[in-house]
Amino acid sequence: MAIPKDARINLSPEDIPKRWYNLASDLTDLKPPLNPGTGEVAKPSDFEPIFCKEIIKQEGSTERYIDIPEEVRDNLIYLNRPAPLQRAYRLEKALKTPAKIYFKREDMSPLGS
Repeated sequence: MAIPKDARINLSPEDIPKRWYNLASDLTDLKPPLNPGTGEVAKPSDFEPIFCKEIIKQEGSTERYIDIPEEVRDNLIYLNRPAPLQRAYRLEKALKTPAKIYFKREDMSPLGS
């Protein structure tokens, strides 16, 4: 059997996204996180002991797109990210679905995650 063209999807460095899509922008009833110690709405400073400020800013954002810093994007490319997608033909057949099902090949990454 010949391998179909869409059996595996790899992005070239030029095709790797330059922005994250933020699902929070689509959630109409998004509740703010609570500080587990006080039960009050958490302030950004509550997260500073465990997260860097940029992550706190992104997590609190409801902007539809968030730019990926160039340094982060370059490192993702260097580490072979994002992982390739593999088409699950046999699963599609077993489920008798017209949907195209893909899974990520995390075993291809030096990080293994």
